[in-house]
Amino acid sequence: MAQNAKNLIGLTGIPLVMVLGNSMLIPVLPTMKSKLHLTSLQTSLLITAFSIAAGIVIPLAGYLSDRFSRKMVIIVALSLYGVGGLLAGLAALWVDNPYMMIMGGRVLQGIGAAGTAPIAMALVGDLFNGASESRALGLMETSNGLGKVLSPIFGSLLALIAWYMVFLAFPIICGVILVLFLFLTKEKKQEKQPLPIKQYIHSIGEVFKQHGKWLVPAFFIGSICLFTLFGVLFYLSDLLEEKYKIDGVLKGAFLAIPLLVMSIAAYVTGLIIKKKLSLMRLFVIVGMFMLAASYVLASFVKGAYALIGILVIGSLGTGLILPCLNSMIVGAVQKSERGMITSLYSGVRFIGVAVGPPIFTWLLGISRTVMFSTIAGLSLVFGIIAIFFLKPKQAENQSQGTAEQTQKEQETQAWRHISEVLGIEPETVETKRRERAVEKYGFDPNELIKRVLTGNKDKEKEKN
Repeated sequence: MAQNAKNLIGLTGIPLVMVLGNSMLIPVLPTMKSKLHLTSLQTSLLITAFSIAAGIVIPLAGYLSDRFSRKMVIIVALSLYGVGGLLAGLAALWVDNPYMMIMGGRVLQGIGAAGTAPIAMALVGDLFNGASESRALGLMETSNGLGKVLSPIFGSLLALIAWYMVFLAFPIICGVILVLFLFLTKEKKQEKQPLPIKQYIHSIGEVFKQHGKWLVPAFFIGSICLFTLFGVLFYLSDLLEEKYKIDGVLKGAFLAIPLLVMSIAAYVTGLIIKKKLSLMRLFVIVGMFMLAASYVLASFVKGAYALIGILVIGSLGTGLILPCLNSMIVGAVQKSERGMITSLYSGVRFIGVAVGPPIFTWLLGISRTVMFSTIAGLSLVFGIIAIFFLKPKQAENQSQGTAEQTQKEQETQAWRHISEVLGIEPETVETKRRERAVEKYGFDPNELIKRVLTGNKDKEKEKN
């Protein structure tokens, strides 16, 4: 097996395990609320604690990955992630009032999550180039989406044994993915010495000075996608169980439908976009308007099944947006700064996840229409912002492409000069014309016509 394929297999499980931290918990939250006698706010904080911890620690994890080793940061992070799950599960099993210990385990899991998918995304940028990088990032986002699809079903299945089994599953899942990553993924040696922290922070400032006009909106768009996604899932989970009495695996399957659509859209988008910045920008704008449209329509729909169908439109939009933002952001910076930038982006996304459930709970307390109208308006505003400001210029990749083209032209010219000197291939007007035609059309039209006209004569000569 080629090393690139091994690298990809070792890396793709990391976004999967990260997203399980919240998505697997969502279908179990109503049961936890009942068993532990929690309020709606306390229940939503189980998502928020994980996401806030991750959002705060992610920039530090990014710096450490740039300063030392991305692989080492990921290994430590997966270990902490598993230990946090074990702590929360054992607290639920052995302690009478386990809420605070579960919260502690969730915080520890969040710290571990900080060093997983964000650093894996930066590592993809180190190990892959060009179109293969976009495909790899698309596959990473697909893995993230696949985790969202499987996790509600998996969480519901585990809850059939006991609600706290969702926590005890984390050490096993993290252990398997850690072994795959440890043995399959090989990190390239750093070619340059890492920058001192002051110079490093200055270089990050320079990145935002150069790209901030589009980079900041891109960060917020990514955050809004995750904010609306987890807010809606939190609302939908309560709605299915409390109003429609749909529980267990069936509820997990319903929650997985919009997530499956998002996962498929993300995978296809990763295959299509390659390094086409104009196409990425178009997909992001279209995706934001699809989000806005789906939430406007959702405010008028009452039935759960119709609501899920409409939310699929928004999920399709999210699947268009996220892989494009990943490729834009990874390609915007030098490799030495990639860990910090991708980590900042992931941190902002995690903040979106953190504030989603509590804000949706608060807005729902006002009215269902207010909740959907607010997030529709937010999506629409950032869709318009994307039209005017989301215009990335990936200077590194462009300059690299220009350098390669210049080098190729220089080599061609050098061989031409050598041929002229040796008298092998004199430079003539006809030669120049033929080269221009081949460059423009892929073939020489004159040569083709000549072959067609003289083809029969050549065959007659061969017979004679």
